[in-house]
Amino acid sequence: MHICFLSHEYPKAGLNPGGVGVFLFTFSHALTEAGHRVTILGANDSDKTEDETQGNLRIIRFAKPAMPGMNWRIIAGKLNGYLRQINELHPLDIVEGSELALAFLKKLPTIKYIIRLHGGHHFFSESENRAINRWKGFQEKRSFKKADGFIAVSDYVRTHTAKYLSYHGKPLDTIRYMIDQKRFTYKETYPEAKDFSLVFAGTICEKKGVGNLVDAMVKVAQAFPQVTLDIYGKEWFFPNGDSYTDHLLSRIPSELKSQITIHPPVSHEQIPGIYGKAAICIFPSFMETQGLVAPEAMSMGKIVVFTDKGPGPETITDGVDGFLCDPLDVSSIERSIIAAFEGKDQFREIGKKAFEKAQSMFNVSKVLDRNIAFYNSVING
Repeated sequence: MHICFLSHEYPKAGLNPGGVGVFLFTFSHALTEAGHRVTILGANDSDKTEDETQGNLRIIRFAKPAMPGMNWRIIAGKLNGYLRQINELHPLDIVEGSELALAFLKKLPTIKYIIRLHGGHHFFSESENRAINRWKGFQEKRSFKKADGFIAVSDYVRTHTAKYLSYHGKPLDTIRYMIDQKRFTYKETYPEAKDFSLVFAGTICEKKGVGNLVDAMVKVAQAFPQVTLDIYGKEWFFPNGDSYTDHLLSRIPSELKSQITIHPPVSHEQIPGIYGKAAICIFPSFMETQGLVAPEAMSMGKIVVFTDKGPGPETITDGVDGFLCDPLDVSSIERSIIAAFEGKDQFREIGKKAFEKAQSMFNVSKVLDRNIAFYNSVING
């Protein structure tokens, strides 16, 4: 089988990938190791075109256009031209992209087109309580009409996207992300973990819940004076150019400045070591489609506090294999952290159950098999 993923987010040296990029890296390598051919096609972050081949994996990054207002047309032309060339060289079975990806593609009759719901414009407009942008909304509707099948990364993104967009009776399944458990490896205990230490990893912005997490630290510190919080992630800026990190630093009470540290971004390869040193990994995001950070930490057997929004309850059973909090309610974040620390003698048991949950939901071989079965059902349907 030959699968082409349309994405501008595939990881490259010197850039910190987001969750979709990390997923594509793990998934594409799992596919090639299973004997399939994979092509990654998308725009570069520069004005250079890069084309590299690694066995059965080819990565094409065409030069990023620089014509505001026309970039969408230029990118569509590039995608269509490359897809014709790729298909002539090695016939394609599947072309897959996210919600907007198919809007301006010219479908080739021998190929099946799949949309994977990573969280599109309609989905996040609902969760962030903002209006639908007419242009982006138009693109998503046009894209959905062209799809031959849909994969949702959680039940939540599947049902909430359906409130706004039709799947047109096409094949649809929920298939989770896969976690590289060779990298995020389970251990029963972590001697390097510091007591009463918290770690957050993700974009440092309001919707990831990190501001409310900092606010919650006041009461957590009253209950556990030795508590610390380490924050890792890439910078985010307000529309006026102001730094959110500067804003966050201003929210840290003077008495906690030595206990809350904001670190520069780190590579994905460094994340397991960072999780390993923490007693609790906490991700109080206002909304996720699924997210990788919580399942990655769970795969290591770490104690995770995750959002109760979106797919949170699909991922963690509160008090059993982790903890959930309402990220919009500072007192809820406080209660979840305090409850976790008060039950720290159960960390090994909860961590093992977290690992077992991650194994059942995000295991590479299981998720790979489900994806291949879905692709085949669409091809043969």
